[in-house]
Amino acid sequence: MNEQQYDKFLHIQTVGDEFGYPTLAHYHRYEPTPYVALEQFFDTYQLASTDHVVDMGCGKGRVPFYIHHRFQTQVVGVEMNPTFYDSALMNKTQYTKKFRMKSASIDFQCVLAQDYIVKHEDNVFFFFNPFSIQIFRKVINNILQSIEEVPRQIHVILYYPSLDYVQFLQYETNFELQDEILIKELSTHNPNERILSFRYL
Repeated sequence: MNEQQYDKFLHIQTVGDEFGYPTLAHYHRYEPTPYVALEQFFDTYQLASTDHVVDMGCGKGRVPFYIHHRFQTQVVGVEMNPTFYDSALMNKTQYTKKFRMKSASIDFQCVLAQDYIVKHEDNVFFFFNPFSIQIFRKVINNILQSIEEVPRQIHVILYYPSLDYVQFLQYETNFELQDEILIKELSTHNPNERILSFRYL
């Protein structure tokens, strides 16, 4: 399925970039993660229904809906832009209506990523390069503080990873690179089209 067909199947509307936003220096514009990248990565990386996934900078909610539909796991989308947040809520209404799902299993919060309160059950964090390394550091430090409070295995997933993100995780934290997936349909012309998964041991 192409992007439009996948959106139609999930009964959501996430297609299209927003080039005019944002105006804040530390935050990057909205661009949805390609479905082909999600399909290829999650053919290898499996989630359990007991996992709790957080998508940092979720936009209109594509990744949360895809993950929930495929794995029936708890998902939270964190989005600072009120317009995108409202779109995610509208998509949630349509998605839960079509699939007759419990709306409580998908949540969206309109908050800055660094202000998101990491829940003790959160254990998988997804990033599509949504903000500067300064913000990323703050978010990761919040995750590390949560691990100190409740020790558990944590995974960080980076799509189209920023070199700053990767170097920070590898050289300044205890996260270890577990896997690198090149997106076959996209990486031929752009080597950044890849997904990295890190694990905190």
